[in-house]
Amino acid sequence: MTAALKIIAPGPHTTVQGPRRTGFQDVGIPASGPLDSISLRLANALVGNPPCTPALEMLLQGPLCEVLADSVRVALAGCSANLEVRSTPARVVAAGRSVRLTQGEIFRVGPLVDSACAYLAIEGGLDVAPALGSTSTYVRGAIGGIGGRRLQKNDLVPLHRGDVPSRDEYALEHALDLAFDQPIRVVLGPQADHFTPRGTETFLSSVYTVSTQADRMGFRLDGPVIEHVGDYNIVSDGVVSGSIQVPGTGRPIILMVDNQTIGGYPKIATVISADLPVVGRRRPGRAIRFSAVSVEEGEALRRAQEAALQQQIDRIRSIAAHASTA
Repeated sequence: MTAALKIIAPGPHTTVQGPRRTGFQDVGIPASGPLDSISLRLANALVGNPPCTPALEMLLQGPLCEVLADSVRVALAGCSANLEVRSTPARVVAAGRSVRLTQGEIFRVGPLVDSACAYLAIEGGLDVAPALGSTSTYVRGAIGGIGGRRLQKNDLVPLHRGDVPSRDEYALEHALDLAFDQPIRVVLGPQADHFTPRGTETFLSSVYTVSTQADRMGFRLDGPVIEHVGDYNIVSDGVVSGSIQVPGTGRPIILMVDNQTIGGYPKIATVISADLPVVGRRRPGRAIRFSAVSVEEGEALRRAQEAALQQQIDRIRSIAAHASTA
């Protein structure tokens, strides 16, 4: 029998995400990958995987799964939800801890409570063939993951390992700070001159909220209108994850990991790479404020984030197996 997780109920949007897909944006294929790369790395670290090992990304709510393997080890990261194991006796395992499950056990990741996305890593990773150099799923292009789509009922997600050893489990020393109150740091431009001074001031001084029209391609924001200088159209040019376009409505759109590769709306700013995972956690209704920084400051913030993340991984602690529940 091929080791797998059987998907009993998939949740609203569960996909395989791993490394970003590089080298194809010139032909219109986005890089994809995780909305929250920090949480993916932590989930993988908890089960002993390399950082970009493909895992399950869950939006708003996770799946109900059955273990079709002798044993697996899993860990949930990126939210305050729990992993509910429906065995006898039932167990509840907090996010930020690993747990070993055995053949036939059924487990569920329920509503994520606070975060828009979370990650379920499996020791050894998912046995998914790369497409164009990456296992990550790009649903609009039907590329990567399981059939290039979100998971469906009765899908079998193949695993590299069909058995894992019994051992003490691992836990984060401290819960991940999801940074919901943190301003999102941006570098102004590249088309900052397409906005009036009042428009730029509106952008930097206002509180926006993530609208219900938010997905892996882009987060539309509700809030005050940003004033353009003249026409709001430009000759289409390259965009990146984190570009903030302002169309004719005057309300910003933050392009995310499945972003199109060119766009014809002026870009008032670009989210720094350190803060793109923070944006990815903000579910509809969450507030977003912007703060301008220089390119040099953005680079320094990313270096500091990487150092702090590595320190958090280095401080993952061993806990007795019997103490691995919440």
